[in-house]
Amino acid sequence: MTTGLAVDGAAPVRGGRPWPPWPQPASGAGLALLDVLHSGRWSIASPCTGEPTRERRFADDFASYLGTGHCIPTASGTAALMTALEACGVGAGDEVIVPALSWAASASTVLGVNAVPVFVDIDPETLCLDPAATEAAITPATKAIVVVHLYSALADLDALQSVAGRHGLALIEDAAQAHGATYRGLKAGTFGDVGTFSMHHTKVLSSGEGGAAVTDDPDIARRIEHLRADGRVRNPDFPGTGMPELVETGELMGSNRCLSEFQSALLSAQLTDLDEQNAVRRANAALLDELLGELGLRPQRTSRGTTERTYFGYAAALPDHVLRTVPSTAVARAVTAELGLHVRPVYQPLYSSPLYDPASRPRFAIGPGHLERIAPGRYDLPEARRAADAFLTFHHSALLGDASDMHDIAEAFRRVLALGSRLAR
Repeated sequence: MTTGLAVDGAAPVRGGRPWPPWPQPASGAGLALLDVLHSGRWSIASPCTGEPTRERRFADDFASYLGTGHCIPTASGTAALMTALEACGVGAGDEVIVPALSWAASASTVLGVNAVPVFVDIDPETLCLDPAATEAAITPATKAIVVVHLYSALADLDALQSVAGRHGLALIEDAAQAHGATYRGLKAGTFGDVGTFSMHHTKVLSSGEGGAAVTDDPDIARRIEHLRADGRVRNPDFPGTGMPELVETGELMGSNRCLSEFQSALLSAQLTDLDEQNAVRRANAALLDELLGELGLRPQRTSRGTTERTYFGYAAALPDHVLRTVPSTAVARAVTAELGLHVRPVYQPLYSSPLYDPASRPRFAIGPGHLERIAPGRYDLPEARRAADAFLTFHHSALLGDASDMHDIAEAFRRVLALGSRLAR
């Protein structure tokens, strides 16, 4: 019978067995990259070769997969969010509602277009934006709502679409952690005026870095194209071999936020494995929900409209009686030591995150009173704070294992919770 914890020198639950690696290259990924390497075209700004760019091929593939009219690849999820905000008319001094519990880019992108992020509390079960709190936060200065599908949950899109519609606000759907998830049978990212995705190393669809914005609105799509390619758009007609394919329209100034041809080719290959990998994650997460639920943990829930979940991260709240004596950070360290798997608390509320500090950037002092409007110290949102204290999470790659791996995770939590009083010393 186990009498100690790995953090105290006892033998760990896992015993050094490796977890599934991530990213995992799809079967055609290597050939796709070699094809670009020898193509003579590594960027969409390269001279035309007579073949469609890999970026255009991925854009078509991803738009078809999602069932949306337009996909504009970008250099990152951050770039997708910033161009989406600007394309929806958000600018200096406008307020944008964002969830208090999210990655830093949810707020920093709003700052990046000289607007004001307004932090709103979350639903305690899904950890996503609370629709009632969202409506209560709307002011005459509000221009848009950014809804984030967090870890494995989809937000209440029915309610949020209704709120946005009643108040004439743009709804931007951040699906960076929800590739392939569905809500009422439709893919996440297709419900807002714009949907944005990240293809960072950590994401379930990855090219190391990268992103995409999707929309059914052709005017918004054209603005995003300009914004991400220095004010240029793709020529719909063949310009001739060796000629530039991007047209300088003079319609809208932009910046260079383009995805490379290597990343685009890799994403088209990786997309072929996405649904199968998501199915494995779902099955293992369902088993883990059962195993951890028996220990008193509370797995993250998703909104009622969800028809298919995906898992960027698996998240579960520790029992209240444990949290009364042991902080979640101590439990996370102990479980990590048992498993050799990075288990950690969920994001800190953005207003208390060290990654959100507008005063550290002189560029945001754009006028009298603006720094006061964007200062984080005026917020203290109880559900976001409680979730940050209670929920632990780990990366989706562990869910690509088998049932024995899920039992290892449950056993590690069982051991740590049973002996957790030692962590309080």
